[in-house]
Amino acid sequence: MNGLIARARQNGETHPWLVAFTVMLAVFMEVLDTSVANVALPHIAGNLSAGVDESTWVLTSYLVSNAIVLPLTGWFSTMFGRKRFYMTCVAIFTISSMLCGFAPSLALLVFFRILQGAGGGALQPISQAILLESFPKEKQGMAMAMFGVGVVMAPVIGPTLGGWLTDSYSWRWIFLINIPVGVISLILTLFLIFDPPFLVRKKFKAGVSIDFIGLGLLSVGLGFLQVVLDKGQREDWFESHFIVVCASLSLIGLVAALVWELTRKDPIVDFRLLKNRNFFLATLTMFMLGFVMYGSTALLPIFLQTLLGYTAMLSGLVLSPGGIIVIIMLPLVGKLLTHFDARWLVVFGVVIVAASLFHMATFNLDIDFRTAMMARIYQSAGMAFLFVPVNVMAFYFIPKEKFNNATGIINLARNIGGSFGIANVVTLLARRTQFHQGMLLAHMTPLDLAYQAMVNGSARILFAAGSNYTDAQAQANGLAYGLLQRHAAMLAFVDDFWMMGLTFLCLIPLMFLMKKSRPHGAPMGAH
Repeated sequence: MNGLIARARQNGETHPWLVAFTVMLAVFMEVLDTSVANVALPHIAGNLSAGVDESTWVLTSYLVSNAIVLPLTGWFSTMFGRKRFYMTCVAIFTISSMLCGFAPSLALLVFFRILQGAGGGALQPISQAILLESFPKEKQGMAMAMFGVGVVMAPVIGPTLGGWLTDSYSWRWIFLINIPVGVISLILTLFLIFDPPFLVRKKFKAGVSIDFIGLGLLSVGLGFLQVVLDKGQREDWFESHFIVVCASLSLIGLVAALVWELTRKDPIVDFRLLKNRNFFLATLTMFMLGFVMYGSTALLPIFLQTLLGYTAMLSGLVLSPGGIIVIIMLPLVGKLLTHFDARWLVVFGVVIVAASLFHMATFNLDIDFRTAMMARIYQSAGMAFLFVPVNVMAFYFIPKEKFNNATGIINLARNIGGSFGIANVVTLLARRTQFHQGMLLAHMTPLDLAYQAMVNGSARILFAAGSNYTDAQAQANGLAYGLLQRHAAMLAFVDDFWMMGLTFLCLIPLMFLMKKSRPHGAPMGAH
């Protein structure tokens, strides 16, 4: 490895790709942990003598601390030096992963997940900033393609990998597998990653004071927002006093943080970057991308497992080929960016993703494995045309010294979008299932001839199989009600897929409000 590193540092062309590999190790590991624990919650609850509802804090605690740290990345990098801060985060993430794997109780596991989320929060934005700086402007599309592989692939692989490790070994291994990856990442970072001169100069010349008020307001706002999104449906949203209090604190914290940070000379989060039209629109687009990507990734396995009877492993296999398509397509999209306007690539991707969601809206209770898998492949192919061009447009007019702040904001937008997406599809699924169940239930009366014919037919079959007449009638009515519930749920899934498809099409007008970024990276004026 030492020889490879030495040759890489002598060869300017090879070096950026080894840098890319180094930072992507940590990114993939961190994004994977946002979804890998989902399928293991029942096992965690049983092993640690806790309720399944209590075990959801294993997910919420990670997301809360992760969301708080994400936008603070630029400030921490300036305070402590980016390489030092990055290595500290990788070390915290790796050590806390080990502690999660050996946690003897749910309370300690939740505490260690908070540490893990805090360590992992900065890994995505710092890695993206390092990639943007390591590649020249004309090759930044390829850099973002590398970044996209980790960010898009990990949520797809997470549930499958988590299910396999939990079923084959123990839920503890979903955390312990991070240890060797973290150690390798630390070693490579030590030799290959360096702070850029402009960041070092800023650190030593300007100096930074700790803005405790801004830090506190942002932590309160983002922390309670994540709790609201994660617990809202379970607590019946604003019918719950707990959710109302959390939502109020979140709103107060976020609004106060925005006002406070805009008045600071050295803000913790530089919201002034959103004055840049391209960056603001790209951030909004990334929010919607997270909304649909995470929302559909959560929705499809629920459909496959609850209505079609798929195992967690089999439903993961439906999603996995889409991840392979992303790996194949992202480098191609990076190349296309050198020849075509990024805005048109995004429009093409939006149309493909929306079409795939409308195709999912035609699903029924008789679809086969291949149909579900191909729909996901179409969606993944479209996603590949979104992630890279949106990031390139976002950072095209941002100065390099602002990359750390900008990557923190845009990654936060994607993650918060994902939380909104998951909360939205789960809530809509529950509400629309109730609606369709009520509509269908109106036909389950003795006056409905079709319903009576079905019940009587089923009762005759059950009577012939050995049940007495009274039991056969009760069982036939029970079968009819079970069928009604399945059809009501199926119609609710259809509504969810339609909603996401129509929502995603709203991104197309935003593309024509963006400034054009030239394909070959030619300058288009000052920042």
